[in-house]
Amino acid sequence: MNAFRSMVMIGVGTLLLCVCGARADQVKLKVAVSHPILLAGQKQTAYLKVGLTGVPLVAEEKRAPVNVAIVLDRSGSMSGDKIRKAKEAAILAIRRLDYDDIVSVVAYNHSVTILVPATKVSDKHAIYAAIDRLHAGGNTALFAGVSKGTHEVRKFLSENRVNRVILLSDGLANVGPSSPQSLAALGSSLIEEGISVTTIGLGLGYNEDLMFKLAHASEGNHVFVESSAHLARIFTREFGDLLSVVANEVEVEITCAEGIRPVRVLGRAADISGQRVTSKLNQLYGKQEKYILLEVEVGKMSAETRLPVAKVAVNYQDVASRRAGRLSGSAAVSFSKSARVVKSHTNNEVMIAAVEQIAADNNVRAMVLRDQGKIGEARKVLQSNTQYLYDNADRYNSKRLRDYGGSNYGDAKNLSPGKWKKRRKEMRKMQFDYMH
Repeated sequence: MNAFRSMVMIGVGTLLLCVCGARADQVKLKVAVSHPILLAGQKQTAYLKVGLTGVPLVAEEKRAPVNVAIVLDRSGSMSGDKIRKAKEAAILAIRRLDYDDIVSVVAYNHSVTILVPATKVSDKHAIYAAIDRLHAGGNTALFAGVSKGTHEVRKFLSENRVNRVILLSDGLANVGPSSPQSLAALGSSLIEEGISVTTIGLGLGYNEDLMFKLAHASEGNHVFVESSAHLARIFTREFGDLLSVVANEVEVEITCAEGIRPVRVLGRAADISGQRVTSKLNQLYGKQEKYILLEVEVGKMSAETRLPVAKVAVNYQDVASRRAGRLSGSAAVSFSKSARVVKSHTNNEVMIAAVEQIAADNNVRAMVLRDQGKIGEARKVLQSNTQYLYDNADRYNSKRLRDYGGSNYGDAKNLSPGKWKKRRKEMRKMQFDYMH
């Protein structure tokens, strides 16, 4: 305990930082507790936030090369303007790639075709011509399309590249595995290899649960695009993310101190084994913060006591220097008999993150109720969630929580059969955003 206690910095409880190996300025670590001062004499809950922020590469630094497979739905429902806009968006995005980047293009309907095998982007015009020959027709073998795209990525798989599959679909998977559970399992296996999948759902006919699960499990992005006219913007933004990755293979390990019980990680997959919590974040973009939010139970302690909460270790691959990086930090709490003192030292940033994650869970619960036809019950959950978000927006002076409350208010008003199909996709996209 004494060795652990010596790691805690002076001040009300949060941060110790050191970096070994890679440059210290590429990834920033911040460890913070929702309540650095807790009420003495009672067992209580607190939240530990482990935040990682990517520092953008400066102009003279070389970015990491990408290894990306573009997987395009070419089933019959994609005919006409959809397939034309999809091809235009893919070509526009590929124009941003350099000679050292790897690209492959896969098209799928009831079968899968490799339009462009994984190759360096040396002859862009040949790649454009292959994409331009694409035509729509047939059913939707989505799982096979993703699997083939992954196969192409594996040809040049490297921790020094940004490995990504970008999946576009406008319809239901009706050939091969088609359940959200099957695609979630695929996503979970891919992140173990360092491959993320971004899913782009076009129109109102695709399965948002399937697309959500695949992206969420693999640490990719998920986007709902109502009109094909917006595909170019979405592809451009996705490639902007790919070209701004500063860290790969990000792994976080939290070791809780004696007297601290890890309860659950909110909004993100993690493994809890005894006092140890581990999670993978895969890739981190410049200017982006990703975080682990751990709910912990703190035992009874007397006033004026100072208690270590956890040690944090982060390992990652610096994509610019191609060297391993390591960050470490710790957090501690103190105890007081004064509720006023406890309240005045609340960390608003951590509590806002916790409220967002709890509200996202409530939003998912309302969606499930609506799927079961329990419209009245779903509306009550959303209305309650709206008030919860508004109350905490005032408490923590948060525009983000207020905006999320407004979104839940809109959800509650759009549960009728005529509006539900679109609103459900919007809710799924919003849930994904707040969980990432």
